[in-house]
Amino acid sequence: MIGVFAALAAFAIDQITKAIVVANAVTLSAGIPVFPGFNLVFYRNDGVTFGMLGGAPWWSLIALALAICVWLGVMLFRADNAVETLAYGAIIGGALGNVIDRVRYRAVTDFLDFYIGTTHWPAFNMADVFVVSGVGLLLAAPWISVRRPIKS
Repeated sequence: MIGVFAALAAFAIDQITKAIVVANAVTLSAGIPVFPGFNLVFYRNDGVTFGMLGGAPWWSLIALALAICVWLGVMLFRADNAVETLAYGAIIGGALGNVIDRVRYRAVTDFLDFYIGTTHWPAFNMADVFVVSGVGLLLAAPWISVRRPIKS
């Protein structure tokens, strides 16, 4: 249940934040400085992370993401500890959040813009945060000292 809850929470947070951004797209198009080094922006990315695969058919990216989600879902239900289930759920929820954007807009809504001086990190969204955090958690799972098995 931890993984399912994580997937639902990641998906909901992603969709709520994107709805707020889309509702304020005109204002955010120019960017709003939040503090030095961070702006809120409105940007549509038709590629994947860092704009890779930009210009690829939108449906192919959806098919790829759904295939990966199915595989991760199998891994989620095979996982034997809470850390891994949390990680798989976060990745699945984030990936599905971006799939919904691709279905609706043929691109993903990005809005978090970090920068140093004039050098900007590629804009991203909360789905990306959940995917990257989930992968990081999976990589760290073997070294996390408390590895409690899931109780059935």
